[in-house]
Amino acid sequence: MPGGKLSIPALDFVIIIAYLIGILAVGVLSVRRLKLTSQVYFLAGRSLPWGMVGAALFASNISTIHLVGLAASGYNEGLVWGNFEWMATFTLILLGLVFAPFYFKSRISTLPEFLEKRYSPAARMFLAFMAILAALFIHIGMSLYAGAAVFKQFFGIGVVTSIVIISVITAIYTVLGGLKAVVVTETIQTVILILGAVLVTVFAILALQDQGIHSLADLKAAVKPDQLSMLQSHSPAGLAWYAVFLGYPILGVWYWCSDQTIVQRVLGARTQQDAQLGPLFAGGLKILPVFIMVFPGVLGYVLFRGTIGADSNQTLPVLISQLIPTGLKGLISAGLLAALMSTIAAALNSSATLVAVDIVKRWRPSISDERTVRIGRWSAVLVMFVAMAWSTQGNRYSSIFEAINAIASHLAPPITTVFLWGIFWKRGTKQAALTTLITGFSLGALAFLFDMPVIGHEKLLTHGLGIPFMMQAWWMFCLCSLIFVIVSLLTPRPDPVQVEAMTWKNPLQVIAGGRIKGRSDPRLWAGVLLAIMIILYYLLR
Repeated sequence: MPGGKLSIPALDFVIIIAYLIGILAVGVLSVRRLKLTSQVYFLAGRSLPWGMVGAALFASNISTIHLVGLAASGYNEGLVWGNFEWMATFTLILLGLVFAPFYFKSRISTLPEFLEKRYSPAARMFLAFMAILAALFIHIGMSLYAGAAVFKQFFGIGVVTSIVIISVITAIYTVLGGLKAVVVTETIQTVILILGAVLVTVFAILALQDQGIHSLADLKAAVKPDQLSMLQSHSPAGLAWYAVFLGYPILGVWYWCSDQTIVQRVLGARTQQDAQLGPLFAGGLKILPVFIMVFPGVLGYVLFRGTIGADSNQTLPVLISQLIPTGLKGLISAGLLAALMSTIAAALNSSATLVAVDIVKRWRPSISDERTVRIGRWSAVLVMFVAMAWSTQGNRYSSIFEAINAIASHLAPPITTVFLWGIFWKRGTKQAALTTLITGFSLGALAFLFDMPVIGHEKLLTHGLGIPFMMQAWWMFCLCSLIFVIVSLLTPRPDPVQVEAMTWKNPLQVIAGGRIKGRSDPRLWAGVLLAIMIILYYLLR
C-alpha cells in the first residue's frame, strides 16, 4: 500500500455506490409533492425546525477539506488548528442572539437584501457580487479539488473524473430541489459524517495500546511540544492565541453571520425561535471536530509518522487504510462524500438565490415567480461549470485548508465591518457602507495577489512583513472600520425610521431584552454554550 492508497474491496464499493444513489433519490423525492415557488426553492418555504437548521449549518460548513485538512494540521501542529472550530461556536452565538432576530423579522430572502434595508440598493448589489465570488472560488471550487484529490489518493480515480462525477450528482438534486432538498440531505449527511469521524477516532485510540501508550501522560510524552494545546504563545502556522482571538472573529462574523451560503438555512427557519436556536445547536456540534477531526491527526503522528513522513495530507488515508476494517471503510468514504456534497450543494443553492433574487429581480422586479426559479436553476448550473474549471487549479496551493482561510482573510474584513457597525451604530450611512465595501474589496484583492503569491515568488505580507493571515484580517478590519466611521461622520445621517428597525439600541439589549422565558429561551442556551466553551479552553489551554 504505497503512499497510503487504498484498494476498494467489493463491499466498500457497493456501500459507496448505494450512498450516492440513495442521497440523490432522497434529495429529489424530498420535494416531489411541493410546488416550487421561489419561497420554497430558495428558502424551503420557511418551514425548517431548529434541529434541521443547526444540522444543516454544521454540514454545509464541514467539507472534505476539514476532514483531510484538519487531520493533516493535527499531524503537523496539533490541536491549535481546532480554534477554527471552537471559535466558530462564539460567532454562532452572535448569529443566534444578535443577527438572527433582525434577519427573521425583516423577512429577507438574502443577506444582501438586509444591506439594502439597512443601507442602500448599491450596497446590496456589491455584496451579492462578493458573495457569488466567495461561493465560486472558496466554497465550491476548493471543495471540489480537495474531494477529487482525496479520491485519487484513496481509489486511483483521476482528479478531473472525480470532479465531474461529484459535480453532476450534487448539482442534480440541488438544481431540481432547491433549499429543501439541500437541507434534508445535509441532515442525513451530518449523521454519516460524525459517525465516520468517530469511528476513525475510536480505532486510533484503541491502537495506542500497541504502541505502549496507556494513559494521557504517555500520550503527552509521545507527541510534539504543545501538540495537545489549543492556545499557543508562538505558532509556526501564525495561530498564536492573540492572532486567534483578534483575527478569527473577523473571518467568523463574515462566514457565520453574513455569508449567504451559511445563513440561508437560518432564513428558511419556521419561527424566530427556530432561527435563533438552530445556530446555537450548530455551535454545540462545532465542539466535536477538535476531538474527531483534529485529534485523530495527532494520533496519526504517534502511530504512523514513519509511514506518513512529511506528506501530512496522507494522515487520514493512512489512518483509514491501517485501522478500519472492510465495510466500515465504505461507510467512512461515504462520510467524505457527505462532507463534500453538502458544502457544494449549500454554495450552489446560495449562488442561485443571489443571482435570481439580488441581481435579476432587482433589474426586473416584475419577473414571474416561475421564471425566477428557472433563472436560479440555470445560474446554479453556470456557477458549477465555472467552479469545476477553477477547481483544477487547486494544485497551486500547498495547503488547501490554510488557503481557503487565507483567501477569506482578504474577503471578510469589509463585510464584517458593514454588518457589525450597521447593526449596532445608527449613525452608519449608506455612503460609508458602499465606500467600505469597495475599498476593502480592492485592498483585499491586492493583498491576495501579493500574498498567494500570484505576483512574484514570495508571500509579501506573511513572510516579507511577518504578518500572518489572521492578523492581516484584524488590521484590515481596523482600517475598514476607520473608513466606515469617517465617511459616516462626513455624510448626512440616515433616515431614523429605516435605521430603527435594523439596529439594536445598544449591545446590552441583546441579552437584557426582558426576562428569560423558560428553557426554550435562546439566551439561556447561549449562556450554557458559552460556559462549556470557557471550561474546554481552560482544560486544553
